[in-house]
Amino acid sequence: RLPERLDWLPFNCARTDKRRGAHGIHFFVDDYLFERVWNDPARYALLLSDFRAVMTPDFSLFTDYPLPVQLYNHWRKHLLGAYWQSRGITVIPSICWSDEASFDWCFDGEPVGSTVAVSSVGTQKNPEARRLFLSGYREMMERLKPSKVIFFGDVPEGCAGNLERHSAYHAALPHAQQR
Repeated sequence: RLPERLDWLPFNCARTDKRRGAHGIHFFVDDYLFERVWNDPARYALLLSDFRAVMTPDFSLFTDYPLPVQLYNHWRKHLLGAYWQSRGITVIPSICWSDEASFDWCFDGEPVGSTVAVSSVGTQKNPEARRLFLSGYREMMERLKPSKVIFFGDVPEGCAGNLERHSAYHAALPHAQQR
């Protein structure tokens, strides 16, 4: 059972964390930083099993990716999440989408009425990306009816629900704090 609020670390900090049993791991970082969990799942399941919880990998679903690549990334996320669960790891689903066409499949296999995680990082500066994020967020709320949304990044107006807010990973980096 998870505490009411858990401190989440990005995957690229997992190996050096000294308090693994007190933290959760998220994958809201660049894909190249966590591609290795796909390439060596058993090795990384062993590492991740030390943490309180793990979010499913946020493999990118960019709108300019061909549909087969988007489907492949969605499938990889689910396969790793199921594998980790089979190893006794508490898994929180990361929900992601690209455009309205992705709504036909991007919510498939996700739990209804559960805790989920989302990230708005990279979606709020471009007006079209912002519109697509809000559209997908509303669709997620309608279809999945999550009990809680663990939200990374800026929460745009129009995002409702039981939100647990977390800063984007890059906001904690030294260069971001100088601004």
